[in-house]
Amino acid sequence: MYLVLVILVIIVCVLLGLIVLIQNPKGGGLSSNFSSSSQLMGVQKTGDFLEKGTWILAISLMVLSLTINVVTKDGTSKAGSQYNEQINKSLKTPGSASPQPTLPTLPQAPTK
Repeated sequence: MYLVLVILVIIVCVLLGLIVLIQNPKGGGLSSNFSSSSQLMGVQKTGDFLEKGTWILAISLMVLSLTINVVTKDGTSKAGSQYNEQINKSLKTPGSASPQPTLPTLPQAPTK
């Protein structure tokens, strides 16, 4: 499920980037190179279509991001809690862990 959602996010990001680059800003842009296609639908209708597409893709990107967060939060919390339980169990059991090593002491120099 996680992998499918990540692939969908990548596709939405690429489409969103392309739509943003195609839009015609006030100073011109990539859409000025495609003027013949904008004459078929009319300049106003093309702008409306691109703007609606931008909003739809941006909202779908937010929804997919939240969905990925919910999916991974459930998946990692279970594995993480099991891992933490095992660590706590091994630390609390006195015989399972190796004894703490003692540090060697240095011989004291004679005092004068």
